[in-house]
Amino acid sequence: MNLSLCLLLTVAAGSAEPPRVFTLDGARLLAARAAVKPDDPALTRLRAEADKALAGRPPSVMDKTIVPPSGDKHDYMSMGPYWWPDPAKPDGKPYIRRDGEVNPESRDGAGTDTGALGRMASSVATLALAWYLTGHEPYADRAVELLRVWFLDPATRMNPNLNYGQAIPGITQGRGIGIIDTTSLVPVADALGLLEGARAFTPELRDGLVTWFGAYLKWLRDSRNGQEEARTTNNHRTWYMVQVASMALLTGDTALAKATLEGAKAQLAHQIQPDGRQPEELARTNSFGYSGMNLTAWFNLAEIGRHADVDLYGYHTDDGRGIRAALDYLLPYIAERSTWPHEQIKALKGPDEGLAGLVCRAARLWPDGKYAERVPPMPSARWQLCWGQ
Repeated sequence: MNLSLCLLLTVAAGSAEPPRVFTLDGARLLAARAAVKPDDPALTRLRAEADKALAGRPPSVMDKTIVPPSGDKHDYMSMGPYWWPDPAKPDGKPYIRRDGEVNPESRDGAGTDTGALGRMASSVATLALAWYLTGHEPYADRAVELLRVWFLDPATRMNPNLNYGQAIPGITQGRGIGIIDTTSLVPVADALGLLEGARAFTPELRDGLVTWFGAYLKWLRDSRNGQEEARTTNNHRTWYMVQVASMALLTGDTALAKATLEGAKAQLAHQIQPDGRQPEELARTNSFGYSGMNLTAWFNLAEIGRHADVDLYGYHTDDGRGIRAALDYLLPYIAERSTWPHEQIKALKGPDEGLAGLVCRAARLWPDGKYAERVPPMPSARWQLCWGQ
């Protein structure tokens, strides 16, 4: 695919300044707003997605039928996806782990908050992007409604903690690993910058949201679950750093963001081998998916680094461990994943859309032709409106 078809992600309507975003490139977003045409096919599809997000009752943590152990439904709850009832036990407890096999019970929207959080975050990101590119106020109005319901309204707001994330029946009511659930809040933090200037996005609303993210950031750093997640060494650690660094910038704590990003260098050297392999992800039963997931986190961290003067894109150890090496290892399999030589129990069909977006970024970062010629088709409008004209 010609690189010109990888348009560019988002922009804030009516402003001459780049939007305040963290995992996105604000300058490119500003350029995209000026360059994209109203009849562009990707923009047409994005608007169709945004139009769908206008309908329906806003999701909230109050939708679940189960009451958390705290007795407060405002506390988020989820269940470990790879844990199943033990057939040898009458009540199935304690549950047993089957890595890579998702128990449908963990995706039960009535009993957990996982689906509701994902829907809210995805809708807000889509609506914010659509408003930024078009200035169509109903998109921003709806995004603000979703944000108010999830984060601020006393009757429906989520408490800023994940005490009960990824519980395991019969074993634990919540654990640090559950913090992976709130990676979906990272694009929400970017959406706040995209919505600046919208009539519904008032200073009071923004201040309330920043206060919520500040409280959640404090919980991430101080709580038992947060400190447990900070000690992991695989993709959970990477995504934890993405959350901490982006939320630190959002709340004005540049020193914390910078310290997190500088500290990430040692973790990068641990996770990525000189040839680009990611051993902790390759050890999983869905090794391609986890390798891509972790690399996406590293790209996000590197983009955040640009806003804190920490170069993770260019960083590598003396023996070659770095983000580019990890991408190069996956590159031959992004368009055709069926040739992946490691364990992958989940079927791989067609190109990986998320990694295709990373190849778009790489073509801009390292314009030697190696990546521009390898970008596979991307059906998502949000990815096609991505990283560069």
